[in-house]
Amino acid sequence: MAAKDGDGWATCDLGHRHWGVHGASGLLAVHHDPAGTPRVLMQERAAWSHHGGTWGLPGGALDSHEDAVTGAFREAHEEVTLSGDGLRVQGVYVDDHGGWSFHTVIAQSSELLKVAPANSESADLRWLTLDEVPGRNLHPGFAETWPTISRALGPPLVVLDAANIIGARAEHGWWRDRAGAAAKLISEVGALGVGGVRALPGDLPVLFRWFPRFTVVVEGAARDAAAVPGVSVIAAPGSGDDGIVRAVRETASWEHVLVVTADRGLRERVTALGADVVGPRWLLSQL
Repeated sequence: MAAKDGDGWATCDLGHRHWGVHGASGLLAVHHDPAGTPRVLMQERAAWSHHGGTWGLPGGALDSHEDAVTGAFREAHEEVTLSGDGLRVQGVYVDDHGGWSFHTVIAQSSELLKVAPANSESADLRWLTLDEVPGRNLHPGFAETWPTISRALGPPLVVLDAANIIGARAEHGWWRDRAGAAAKLISEVGALGVGGVRALPGDLPVLFRWFPRFTVVVEGAARDAAAVPGVSVIAAPGSGDDGIVRAVRETASWEHVLVVTADRGLRERVTALGADVVGPRWLLSQL
């Protein structure tokens, strides 16, 4: 394993030549303004490069020891004055050509970061609205995947009805230590946030991995459960259902909100606010 050991040409099962012996990865940074309008960071490739003059993502060949996220951030740092600060990965889309794949790492940006070319591979860099993207001369690979990827730009938030999920898990004696059961669930969800989930219910494209934000709503004897990295905890002062409805109501309009509960009354309340709902079995199957 060595730096740049992925540089070189590969041929996929379709007979096309691609740069990257071990596949390639690119970073799609997206920022939503206060009105909810998304803008994505696009790169115009230098004229001398493969598909020069087209617009796509900062990215390139993966080294043999790299995962898609590591490779995408490394390539973005090499090609663009982008350190990764202020970016949060929310998903990875894989375009599999058979024997060769391109990974698009979608990351939320806290602001329209100031960027400039860091080497000779970039001719220009722009934050573009979704309406502006099709008007560019797009890299053919990016053009093919853009209709799918563009549906995955809203950051996903998963709100967990802790009491309902713990009850559905039905581990022996959980009712005698509700705080301990909640702490265990929160810890497991924290690990899930690191590894990602395989799919999110609702009208969302299928990604290789989603990395949603998680909010766990606790009530009663579990109210003192502590948050862990990647998981926020809301201690409902009264009804946990009311706390969940409040959490959904306070989300941004462009977020994809998924509530995990089997409570029918709660389902009706949050779907009326635009959230998707799935039962505890979905979450427990991921843990």
